[in-house]
Amino acid sequence: MSEAILTISSKNYSSWSLRGWLMTKFSGLPFEEKAVSIDDPAMRAELLLLSSSFLIPNLEHNGLKIWDTLAIGEYLNEIRPDAHLLPSDLERRSRCRSISGEMHSGFGPMRSALPMNLKGDFPNFKVWARAQADIDRITAIWREHLGLYGGPFLLGERSLADAMYAPVVTRLRTYHVPVDAKCSAYCDAIMAMPEMTEWTEAAKAEPEDMEELEVEF
Repeated sequence: MSEAILTISSKNYSSWSLRGWLMTKFSGLPFEEKAVSIDDPAMRAELLLLSSSFLIPNLEHNGLKIWDTLAIGEYLNEIRPDAHLLPSDLERRSRCRSISGEMHSGFGPMRSALPMNLKGDFPNFKVWARAQADIDRITAIWREHLGLYGGPFLLGERSLADAMYAPVVTRLRTYHVPVDAKCSAYCDAIMAMPEMTEWTEAAKAEPEDMEELEVEF
């Protein structure tokens, strides 16, 4: 029996599920996946950004339930410190928390305009100004940290921050958003991770579709 249960929703559409799943994978904690159908009204509200509180993903471990994605990352870092979800170096750890927090609480226009959709492919997608401003800020974060720490990941070694920004990488690929060479190399590194390959293959095998997230705005 697995030590933990991670409740997630759609692998195709749920960016927050991907973040929590990657964190748990990075930590090395054995876990069982429990999926909530996208037909569940509360789950659909989360995926469509209509809910004021996001309760998925949810990690159950040792009698505890942790449902906020950053809280899951902090918890995993405490119980599996050797995985270095948060870097051991104070400067890198502080930066990791800062850029992860910015992703956690910001970039609403990009989330709404470019919903995660791993099965989708929109080569002529029009990115409007507010969403482009979010993308510009994100790629500035990437360039700064890749420049500071040499890549291939944001803090040099793989960390919680890469789990937080991985769904953005999928969005850029789905909607064919052009980025500079340094950011493109980072996207390649994220998509080449075996965990991302596993998640993407499962997402593309999902039978469900949400018409609301299949529209090219």
